[in-house]
Amino acid sequence: MKRLRFGFSGAAAGGAIFDIIRQEGPVSRAQLGRLMSLSKSTVSFHVDRLLKVGIIEEEALQTDTGPGRRSLLRFAADRGTVVGIDLGATSVDVAVCNLEATVLESHSEPLEISRGPTVVLQRTYEIVEQLLNKMEKTPHDLTGIGIGLPGPVNRTLGSVVSPPIMPGWDRYPVRDEIKAHFGVPCFVDNDVNVMALGEARVGSARDSGSFLFVKIGTGIGAGVIIDGEVYRGFKGSAGDIGHIGIDGETTRCFCGNRGCLEIVAGGGAIGRKGRELAATGASPALAATARRLAQENPPREITAVEVGHAAAQGDTAALELVIESGRHVGSVLAKLVNFFNPEMIVLGGGTVNIGDPFLAAIREMVIRRSTQLATVDLVIRRSAFGGQIGMVGAASMVVDELYSLQRVTEMIRDFEG
Repeated sequence: MKRLRFGFSGAAAGGAIFDIIRQEGPVSRAQLGRLMSLSKSTVSFHVDRLLKVGIIEEEALQTDTGPGRRSLLRFAADRGTVVGIDLGATSVDVAVCNLEATVLESHSEPLEISRGPTVVLQRTYEIVEQLLNKMEKTPHDLTGIGIGLPGPVNRTLGSVVSPPIMPGWDRYPVRDEIKAHFGVPCFVDNDVNVMALGEARVGSARDSGSFLFVKIGTGIGAGVIIDGEVYRGFKGSAGDIGHIGIDGETTRCFCGNRGCLEIVAGGGAIGRKGRELAATGASPALAATARRLAQENPPREITAVEVGHAAAQGDTAALELVIESGRHVGSVLAKLVNFFNPEMIVLGGGTVNIGDPFLAAIREMVIRRSTQLATVDLVIRRSAFGGQIGMVGAASMVVDELYSLQRVTEMIRDFEG
């Protein structure tokens, strides 16, 4: 552990102590004193109040001769229930979690965001209620709800603004609708920011102060973490790397520009190019796959998944497509590495699973096109949480908001008053 911030007094000192217990716990009173340069009596004073407020708990340590006098303090994570919702372009993932964002129950299913907010949110409500019922809980047991949306989010409004792939969602009051339906606080953010937060709090980047989380799915976006916190930019659109232009590419993007990264190398682009390879016969494996999918009920089209399978089988054209797409992503990430110099890049989203050649091509371009100093200790890895990271991140967002230093300080003042 490292010595953390100090200089707080009164209820704010209690809030700061809680913050350390939540982030670093379980910890002892003696460790808290060293971390915050506080006396034993001062630490005990604030810890006793946090115990009475009910947001931390303690566990006695056992010694060889029986119960010891020392105890460890931890966040009372099971005294609240939060819901994390990850809405993607073509799916919805919902999880009921405790206050440490540990998934207790979850459900995922296909759901087209283009069906509009009324249909999509109604189905999402049904899923939440089904999960709660399975746990013998009701909406009255909820502490809060977090949701990630696949578009630019104005957190002040609690809605998306001019989203390219979300017809009918522009400035729709998502936060207020969900809050009204369930009667609990609701927090909204861009889906990639939410995923990045999940990696920062409980994922593979938990010990990294500054890193990039890059989602590669139907679209491509990045969540920027600086000193453990999400960096959203002046208006909340930081990390929208899917609309960085690729030199020489002219395909028109949904945003109206041409040659954007996601229209060139996203999951949708890989699927589209795979269908072209099948139609022209350039890829025998994909041509055979296209015929098979056309006979299914209902018929399906080639996606990035099928392209990845064909590449794994040794189909030359499919493999070249996968590598080319990875290099496009890597060329953009190299520019970000030179500018931002992160400790780590975590790759998530469904398209990262199309095969090792895709990831290898990304790494190759990052190393080739970035400065040596920026990459000498740079770690590039796949998300360990896979498809769960959006739900976990949305739940983490709720806990961060409800148990922020300011809110906990207010809880303590209310208790003392």
